[in-house]
Amino acid sequence: MNTVTVRDARLEDAERILEIYAHYVKNTAISFEYEVPTLSEFQNRMTNTMKRYPYLVIEKDGIIQGYTYAGPFVGRAAYGWSCELTIYLDHTAQKCGLGRKLYETLEDRLFKMGFLNLYACIGYPETEDEYLNRNSAEFHAHLGFSMVGKFYKCGYKSGRWYHMVWMEKIIGEHHPDQPVPCFPGMGHSTV
Repeated sequence: MNTVTVRDARLEDAERILEIYAHYVKNTAISFEYEVPTLSEFQNRMTNTMKRYPYLVIEKDGIIQGYTYAGPFVGRAAYGWSCELTIYLDHTAQKCGLGRKLYETLEDRLFKMGFLNLYACIGYPETEDEYLNRNSAEFHAHLGFSMVGKFYKCGYKSGRWYHMVWMEKIIGEHHPDQPVPCFPGMGHSTV
């Protein structure tokens, strides 16, 4: 069958989304969280994100295989045209095109909303190990992101220090009279 669908996430998806995320918290340094959030905490995170930004899931044959969302970049008015992206796939569903489809859908949605700059904050190992490799940075580079910054040994997990890199993708034109992006739940701010 292999039917693949990208759709808006719903709160009732939280349990499956958290199941996907929990693997990364417990077994990797891809997430720098030490403890898996509770379902209630995770639902609150989703609710807060969905007030202003897209939160998408990808299903294969009706089963959620991954999710992505955007969030504020720094959180000040002058950064209103920028956002930070997050993506997680079920650890058994990697390297089969689902991440690309999910991210391209998110990027298209953000472009239509008026965003210009996309950012990704990624754990990055000095030397790849069983907890962290460079796949995420390579995935982003493959989709047109460029590395713009590196923080050395800023994350500590599983008894090891890890770097963090910032990657950026410009998806729109910057103008001196740029209109403020408008999306549900956000009032217009003066810039």
